[in-house]
Amino acid sequence: MSSKAMECMMRAEEQTKVLEDSFTKVTRHPDGTTLMLIAAECGLSEEDTQIPFVCVLQKWFKLRNAQWRKAEGLPSELGSVLD
Repeated sequence: MSSKAMECMMRAEEQTKVLEDSFTKVTRHPDGTTLMLIAAECGLSEEDTQIPFVCVLQKWFKLRNAQWRKAEGLPSELGSVLD
């Protein structure tokens, strides 16, 4: 594996750790401002944190919430009450 590929993989692992920490320690339902802060903590530039990337983060949290609910024995989709 090239050093550039290894660097990208390590960065992705670090970003995943930031996302997981935010999910478990901050909130499972981040608002737009919180998503921007999480993106900045992942080391993304201001250009990267514009609307399309925020949508990607929202999607990540939605999928992660579904995994969490499944692990807790809850329905995979959010019901009428926040988790």
